[in-house]
Amino acid sequence: MIIIYFIVGLFASILGSIAGLGGGVIIKPILDLLGHFDLATIGILSAATVLSMATVSLIQYGTNKDVKIDKTTSPIIAIGSIIGGSSGKALFNLLTLSVNIPTVTAIIQSAVLATLLLLIYIYFKRKHRLNTFVLQNKWIILGVGFLLGLLSAFLGIGGGPINVAILSLLFSMNTKDAAINSIFIIFFSQLSALILIAFTTGYGNADLSMLYFMIPGGILGGMIGSAMVTKLTNMHVEKIFNISVLLMVCINLYNILQAAMS
Repeated sequence: MIIIYFIVGLFASILGSIAGLGGGVIIKPILDLLGHFDLATIGILSAATVLSMATVSLIQYGTNKDVKIDKTTSPIIAIGSIIGGSSGKALFNLLTLSVNIPTVTAIIQSAVLATLLLLIYIYFKRKHRLNTFVLQNKWIILGVGFLLGLLSAFLGIGGGPINVAILSLLFSMNTKDAAINSIFIIFFSQLSALILIAFTTGYGNADLSMLYFMIPGGILGGMIGSAMVTKLTNMHVEKIFNISVLLMVCINLYNILQAAMS
Protein backbone atom coordinates (compact mmCIF):
# COMPACT_ATOMS: atom_id res chain seq x y z
CA MET A 1 0.00 0.00 0.00
CA ILE A 2 2.93 2.30 0.75
CA ILE A 3 4.24 1.90 -2.81
CA ILE A 4 0.79 2.52 -4.29
CA TYR A 5 0.36 5.81 -2.40
CA PHE A 6 3.88 6.97 -3.26
CA ILE A 7 3.21 6.25 -6.96
CA VAL A 8 -0.14 8.06 -6.79
CA GLY A 9 1.59 11.13 -5.33
CA LEU A 10 4.43 10.91 -7.86
CA PHE A 11 2.29 10.31 -10.96
CA ALA A 12 -0.31 12.93 -10.02
CA SER A 13 2.37 15.52 -9.26
CA ILE A 14 4.26 14.97 -12.52
CA LEU A 15 1.08 15.46 -14.55
CA GLY A 16 -0.05 18.23 -12.21
CA SER A 17 3.16 20.18 -12.60
CA ILE A 18 3.32 19.77 -16.40
CA ALA A 19 -0.33 20.53 -17.20
CA GLY A 20 -1.22 22.85 -14.31
CA LEU A 21 -3.63 20.25 -12.91
CA GLY A 22 -2.05 20.59 -9.50
CA GLY A 23 -2.47 16.89 -8.84
CA GLY A 24 -5.51 17.11 -6.57
CA VAL A 25 -7.87 16.45 -9.46
CA ILE A 26 -6.01 13.17 -9.97
CA ILE A 27 -5.35 12.25 -6.33
CA LYS A 28 -8.93 12.82 -5.08
CA PRO A 29 -10.73 10.40 -7.47
CA ILE A 30 -7.98 7.78 -7.23
CA LEU A 31 -8.09 7.79 -3.42
CA ASP A 32 -11.89 7.64 -3.64
CA LEU A 33 -11.44 4.60 -5.88
CA LEU A 34 -9.02 2.91 -3.45
CA GLY A 35 -11.51 3.51 -0.63
CA HIS A 36 -9.06 3.38 2.30
CA PHE A 37 -9.86 6.80 3.80
CA ASP A 38 -12.83 9.08 4.47
CA LEU A 39 -13.45 12.28 2.46
CA ALA A 40 -11.92 14.61 5.08
CA THR A 41 -8.69 12.58 5.25
CA ILE A 42 -8.49 12.37 1.45
CA GLY A 43 -8.78 16.18 1.32
CA ILE A 44 -5.82 16.58 3.68
CA LEU A 45 -3.66 13.99 1.89
CA SER A 46 -4.42 15.64 -1.45
CA ALA A 47 -3.81 19.22 -0.25
CA ALA A 48 -0.50 18.39 1.43
CA THR A 49 0.82 16.45 -1.57
CA VAL A 50 -0.24 19.17 -4.00
CA LEU A 51 1.31 21.89 -1.82
CA SER A 52 4.64 20.05 -1.80
CA MET A 53 4.50 19.68 -5.59
CA ALA A 54 3.58 23.35 -6.11
CA THR A 55 6.37 24.55 -3.78
CA VAL A 56 9.06 22.58 -5.61
CA SER A 57 7.67 23.57 -9.03
CA LEU A 58 7.67 27.30 -8.16
CA ILE A 59 11.25 27.09 -6.88
CA GLN A 60 12.23 25.44 -10.17
CA TYR A 61 10.32 28.04 -12.20
CA GLY A 62 11.99 30.86 -10.27
CA THR A 63 15.36 29.86 -11.70
CA ASN A 64 14.08 29.73 -15.29
CA LYS A 65 13.85 32.98 -17.24
CA ASP A 66 11.60 31.42 -19.88
CA VAL A 67 8.80 30.80 -17.39
CA LYS A 68 6.11 33.50 -17.43
CA ILE A 69 4.06 34.06 -14.27
CA ASP A 70 1.58 36.93 -14.68
CA LYS A 71 2.52 39.05 -11.66
CA THR A 72 -0.56 41.25 -12.04
CA THR A 73 -3.40 38.79 -12.64
CA SER A 74 -2.30 35.60 -10.85
CA PRO A 75 -1.75 37.16 -7.37
CA ILE A 76 -5.26 38.70 -7.46
CA ILE A 77 -6.78 35.37 -8.51
CA ALA A 78 -4.77 33.69 -5.73
CA ILE A 79 -6.18 36.11 -3.11
CA GLY A 80 -9.70 35.51 -4.43
CA SER A 81 -9.19 31.74 -4.36
CA ILE A 82 -8.05 31.87 -0.73
CA ILE A 83 -11.26 33.69 0.26
CA GLY A 84 -13.38 31.43 -1.93
CA GLY A 85 -11.59 28.37 -0.58
CA SER A 86 -12.73 29.19 2.97
CA SER A 87 -16.32 29.47 1.72
CA GLY A 88 -16.03 26.25 -0.27
CA LYS A 89 -14.72 24.33 2.73
CA ALA A 90 -17.55 25.71 4.89
CA LEU A 91 -20.06 24.64 2.21
CA PHE A 92 -18.53 21.14 2.13
CA ASN A 93 -18.70 20.87 5.93
CA LEU A 94 -22.33 22.07 5.89
CA LEU A 95 -23.28 19.51 3.25
CA THR A 96 -21.49 16.74 5.13
CA LEU A 97 -23.29 17.60 8.36
CA SER A 98 -26.73 18.10 6.77
CA VAL A 99 -26.63 14.99 4.60
CA ASN A 100 -24.54 12.97 7.08
CA ILE A 101 -24.21 10.21 4.48
CA PRO A 102 -20.61 9.96 3.15
CA THR A 103 -21.74 8.02 0.07
CA VAL A 104 -24.18 10.75 -1.01
CA THR A 105 -21.55 13.46 -0.45
CA ALA A 106 -19.00 11.47 -2.47
CA ILE A 107 -21.49 10.99 -5.33
CA ILE A 108 -22.28 14.74 -5.40
CA GLN A 109 -18.58 15.61 -5.47
CA SER A 110 -17.78 13.09 -8.20
CA ALA A 111 -20.78 14.09 -10.32
CA VAL A 112 -19.97 17.82 -10.18
CA LEU A 113 -16.29 17.15 -10.86
CA ALA A 114 -17.00 14.79 -13.79
CA THR A 115 -19.36 17.37 -15.33
CA LEU A 116 -16.85 20.21 -14.97
CA LEU A 117 -14.01 18.11 -16.37
CA LEU A 118 -16.10 17.04 -19.36
CA LEU A 119 -17.00 20.67 -20.09
CA ILE A 120 -13.33 21.65 -19.79
CA TYR A 121 -12.32 18.85 -22.18
CA ILE A 122 -14.94 19.98 -24.72
CA TYR A 123 -13.77 23.59 -24.36
CA PHE A 124 -10.14 22.74 -25.10
CA LYS A 125 -11.11 20.62 -28.09
CA ARG A 126 -13.12 23.53 -29.54
CA LYS A 127 -11.32 26.58 -28.16
CA HIS A 128 -9.80 27.49 -31.54
CA ARG A 129 -13.34 28.35 -32.65
CA LEU A 130 -14.12 30.48 -29.59
CA ASN A 131 -13.24 34.05 -28.68
CA THR A 132 -11.10 34.61 -25.59
CA PHE A 133 -10.92 37.68 -23.36
CA VAL A 134 -8.38 39.71 -21.40
CA LEU A 135 -10.01 40.80 -18.15
CA GLN A 136 -8.41 43.83 -16.52
CA ASN A 137 -10.88 44.94 -13.83
CA LYS A 138 -9.27 43.88 -10.55
CA TRP A 139 -12.60 43.35 -8.76
CA ILE A 140 -13.84 41.04 -11.51
CA ILE A 141 -10.52 39.15 -11.43
CA LEU A 142 -10.88 38.85 -7.64
CA GLY A 143 -14.40 37.49 -8.16
CA VAL A 144 -13.08 34.93 -10.65
CA GLY A 145 -10.52 33.82 -8.06
CA PHE A 146 -13.26 33.55 -5.43
CA LEU A 147 -15.35 31.24 -7.65
CA LEU A 148 -12.30 29.12 -8.49
CA GLY A 149 -11.44 28.77 -4.79
CA LEU A 150 -15.05 27.97 -3.88
CA LEU A 151 -15.29 25.16 -6.43
CA SER A 152 -11.85 23.70 -5.79
CA ALA A 153 -12.30 23.62 -1.99
CA PHE A 154 -15.78 22.12 -2.23
CA LEU A 155 -14.56 19.43 -4.63
CA GLY A 156 -11.27 18.92 -2.78
CA ILE A 157 -9.17 19.07 -5.95
CA GLY A 158 -6.98 22.20 -5.72
CA GLY A 159 -8.66 23.65 -8.82
CA GLY A 160 -5.98 22.86 -11.42
CA PRO A 161 -8.00 22.07 -14.57
CA ILE A 162 -10.59 24.77 -13.77
CA ASN A 163 -7.76 27.29 -13.30
CA VAL A 164 -6.20 26.39 -16.65
CA ALA A 165 -9.52 26.66 -18.50
CA ILE A 166 -10.39 30.03 -16.92
CA LEU A 167 -6.91 31.48 -17.49
CA SER A 168 -7.15 30.39 -21.12
CA LEU A 169 -10.68 31.71 -21.68
CA LEU A 170 -10.73 34.93 -19.64
CA PHE A 171 -7.06 35.97 -19.89
CA SER A 172 -6.09 34.61 -23.33
CA MET A 173 -3.15 32.56 -22.01
CA ASN A 174 -1.89 29.62 -24.03
CA THR A 175 -2.12 26.24 -22.31
CA LYS A 176 1.52 26.19 -21.20
CA ASP A 177 1.43 29.67 -19.60
CA ALA A 178 -1.98 28.88 -18.06
CA ALA A 179 -0.55 25.68 -16.57
CA ILE A 180 2.39 27.52 -14.96
CA ASN A 181 0.18 30.30 -13.57
CA SER A 182 -2.26 27.66 -12.30
CA ILE A 183 0.52 26.16 -10.15
CA PHE A 184 1.16 29.63 -8.67
CA ILE A 185 -2.53 29.97 -7.73
CA ILE A 186 -2.71 26.40 -6.42
CA PHE A 187 0.22 26.99 -4.05
CA PHE A 188 -1.67 29.68 -2.16
CA SER A 189 -5.05 27.95 -2.26
CA GLN A 190 -3.66 24.68 -0.83
CA LEU A 191 -1.57 26.46 1.80
CA SER A 192 -4.63 28.37 2.99
CA ALA A 193 -6.74 25.18 2.93
CA LEU A 194 -4.32 23.36 5.25
CA ILE A 195 -4.11 26.37 7.59
CA LEU A 196 -7.91 26.57 7.66
CA ILE A 197 -8.19 22.88 8.59
CA ALA A 198 -5.61 23.39 11.38
CA PHE A 199 -7.70 26.18 12.94
CA THR A 200 -11.11 24.52 12.47
CA THR A 201 -11.52 20.74 12.49
CA GLY A 202 -7.83 20.03 13.13
CA TYR A 203 -5.86 16.95 12.05
CA GLY A 204 -6.41 14.78 15.12
CA ASN A 205 -9.15 12.57 13.66
CA ALA A 206 -7.45 11.99 10.31
CA ASP A 207 -5.29 8.98 9.47
CA LEU A 208 -2.25 10.67 7.91
CA SER A 209 0.04 7.63 7.84
CA MET A 210 0.29 7.73 4.04
CA LEU A 211 1.30 11.40 4.08
CA TYR A 212 4.92 10.38 4.75
CA PHE A 213 4.97 8.60 1.39
CA MET A 214 2.74 10.89 -0.68
CA ILE A 215 4.66 14.10 0.11
CA PRO A 216 8.01 12.66 -1.12
CA GLY A 217 6.11 11.56 -4.24
CA GLY A 218 4.78 15.11 -4.59
CA ILE A 219 8.25 16.64 -4.20
CA LEU A 220 9.86 14.29 -6.71
CA GLY A 221 6.92 14.70 -9.09
CA GLY A 222 7.17 18.48 -8.87
CA MET A 223 10.89 18.35 -9.70
CA ILE A 224 10.36 16.03 -12.68
CA GLY A 225 7.26 17.83 -14.00
CA SER A 226 8.65 21.37 -13.75
CA ALA A 227 11.88 20.26 -15.47
CA MET A 228 9.87 18.64 -18.28
CA VAL A 229 7.39 21.48 -18.88
CA THR A 230 10.10 23.96 -19.83
CA LYS A 231 11.19 21.59 -22.62
CA LEU A 232 7.72 20.81 -23.95
CA THR A 233 5.84 22.84 -26.55
CA ASN A 234 2.41 24.34 -25.91
CA MET A 235 0.89 21.62 -28.13
CA HIS A 236 2.49 18.85 -26.05
CA VAL A 237 1.25 20.40 -22.79
CA GLU A 238 -2.27 20.72 -24.23
CA LYS A 239 -2.30 17.05 -25.30
CA ILE A 240 -1.15 15.91 -21.86
CA PHE A 241 -3.80 18.14 -20.27
CA ASN A 242 -6.62 16.78 -22.47
CA ILE A 243 -5.67 13.14 -21.97
CA SER A 244 -5.39 13.62 -18.19
CA VAL A 245 -8.77 15.36 -17.99
CA LEU A 246 -10.48 12.65 -20.04
CA LEU A 247 -8.94 9.95 -17.84
CA MET A 248 -10.21 11.72 -14.72
CA VAL A 249 -13.72 11.96 -16.19
CA CYS A 250 -13.73 8.17 -16.63
CA ILE A 251 -12.47 7.52 -13.07
CA ASN A 252 -15.08 9.87 -11.57
CA LEU A 253 -17.88 8.22 -13.54
CA TYR A 254 -16.70 4.82 -12.33
CA ASN A 255 -16.63 6.13 -8.73
CA ILE A 256 -20.22 7.35 -9.09
CA LEU A 257 -21.39 3.95 -10.33
CA GLN A 258 -19.46 2.12 -7.64
CA ALA A 259 -20.85 4.37 -4.87
CA ALA A 260 -24.40 4.11 -6.22
CA MET A 261 -24.27 0.30 -6.24
CA SER A 262 -22.75 -0.01 -2.76
